[in-house]
Amino acid sequence: MAKIKLTKNELKKKKDALKMYQRYLPTLQLKKQQLQMEIRGVEARLAQLVAMKEALERQYSAWIAVFSEEGAARSPEGAPLLSIRSIGTSEGNIAGVMIPVFEGAEFALEPYDFYKAPLWVDRALELMKQVLLADAEYQVVERQKALLAAELRVTTQRVNLFEKVKIPETLADIKTIGIYLGDQQTAQVVRGKISKRKVEEREA
Repeated sequence: MAKIKLTKNELKKKKDALKMYQRYLPTLQLKKQQLQMEIRGVEARLAQLVAMKEALERQYSAWIAVFSEEGAARSPEGAPLLSIRSIGTSEGNIAGVMIPVFEGAEFALEPYDFYKAPLWVDRALELMKQVLLADAEYQVVERQKALLAAELRVTTQRVNLFEKVKIPETLADIKTIGIYLGDQQTAQVVRGKISKRKVEEREA
C-alpha cells in the first residue's frame, strides 16, 4: 500500500476522491442490476427458441426419413433445397452495450421439379425454414448474452473495486490524515500555551 501524505492538501484530495466514488457507485450498481435483468430476459428468449426448435424438429422428424430415402431434400445437382443465404441484424444498445438485434433471415431455395417432387415437399420445406429461422435467431441471441455477460463481469468488478477497496481505503486514509492533523493542531496549541507561560514567567 502506497504511503499517504499527511497534509491538508492530501486530505482534500482524498475527500474529493471519496465524493467521486460515492457519486459513481450508485450508477454502476444500477447498470449492474439492469444488465442482470437483461441477461435474464435473453436467457428466457433462448429457452423459448430451444423449445420452439424442439417442437418444430418433432414435426419435421416425420419427413426426415423420407427426405433421405428419396433425395427429395436436394436439387438434381445434390445441393440442399433450402439454406440460409444471410442473417439480418440491426444494432441495439442496452446499458451502453452495443448488441446485434435479430431482424430475420434470407433463404436460398434451389429450383425443383414441382411435377416430380412429392406433394409433401412444400410442407416439409416450410417446416425446415422455421427450424432454420429459429436456429439463426438463437445464434444472434447467444451473441447478445455473451456481450451482456462480458459487460456485467466488468461492471461487477468496478462495483466491487469501489465498494470493497477504493471507498474503505479512502475513508481509512481520511481518518488517518484527520487524526494526524488533529494531533498536530493539539500539539501546536500545547506548544503555544507552554511558550506563553514561559514568556509570562520571564516577565514576572
